[in-house]
Amino acid sequence: MQIGMIGLGKMGGNMSRRLMQAGHGCVVYARSDKTRESLAKDGATAASSVADVVKRLEPGPRAIWLMLPAGQVTDDMVTTLGGLLSAGDIIIDGGNSFYKDDIRRAKILAEKGIHYIDCGTSGGVWGIDRGYCMMIGGPKAAVEHLDPIFSALAPGRGEIARTPGRDSADARAEQGYIHAGPSGAGHFVKMVHNGIEYGLMQAYGEGFDILRNKDAADLPEAERFTLNLPDIAEVWRRGSVISSWLLDLGAAALAKDPELATYSGFVQDSGEGRWTVEAAIEEAVPADVITAALYARFRSRREHTFAEKMLSAMRFGFGGHIEGQEPIDPEPKTAAQPGHPIAQNAAA
Repeated sequence: MQIGMIGLGKMGGNMSRRLMQAGHGCVVYARSDKTRESLAKDGATAASSVADVVKRLEPGPRAIWLMLPAGQVTDDMVTTLGGLLSAGDIIIDGGNSFYKDDIRRAKILAEKGIHYIDCGTSGGVWGIDRGYCMMIGGPKAAVEHLDPIFSALAPGRGEIARTPGRDSADARAEQGYIHAGPSGAGHFVKMVHNGIEYGLMQAYGEGFDILRNKDAADLPEAERFTLNLPDIAEVWRRGSVISSWLLDLGAAALAKDPELATYSGFVQDSGEGRWTVEAAIEEAVPADVITAALYARFRSRREHTFAEKMLSAMRFGFGGHIEGQEPIDPEPKTAAQPGHPIAQNAAA
């Protein structure tokens, strides 16, 4: 298939490369000439503008994937594309948009006959090799039309054992992607995914902080242990019930530097944790761990512990998030702006 890709940052560029490796054609656009030229050397067709992306795509229907920061940037691009595309064409937002924004955008575009798909995408900087886990919302026919694209981006079954009892279930889930439901459902599932991620990372961070401080001077001498954190992380990766990719990333960081001296422990939140807590409030669902993990990130910007250094190390490992180089807190929208009143600029 042929697809347009707008936004060639940490994930968009590698997603384009993975699609081309599977034989799909990519028409790409980013503001940076250097970025576009880099993708062109890998086989993509570089467009000079958003309008040029649309022009270079063959009709019947055209599909354009956005990998942009959530909020106004994506809103503006969807509006622009809505004026350039035709009935039957498809816009896919693969960033971390707020799901209520998706519902609003889909309704506006539907009046023009343009399909809107929200695709929560997880995989970070490793996705080009590992593949991307995708949670997709939108019209069934449009999602099924793009199945070759989703299938190429997905990780596939790999070596993960099959879950008993899934013989008659949707096979796409085992491949690493699902059609979660109507517009907004994909980003809602991804939002909760990231909320859970907050809790998991916080638990790892606090656990290793407890281990690290077992030799504290205020403990009885017989109860002081100097523990090897890299070895503990490594042994937990192998056969433990708390093994995970996040632990893999933490273990790699500790093996490189047991003190994590290159990290300050300043941990940003990109929006999804806040939105997950808000959804829990709307649904009257207790979310103690996720809420506490979100608040811990707020505290990390005032005082830093080894736990926060572990969080920073894991975030750098899976997403290339660099301390001090992300947007400061998600900025509130003004009353004149559409969509969500609290979080903006969620990282893709």
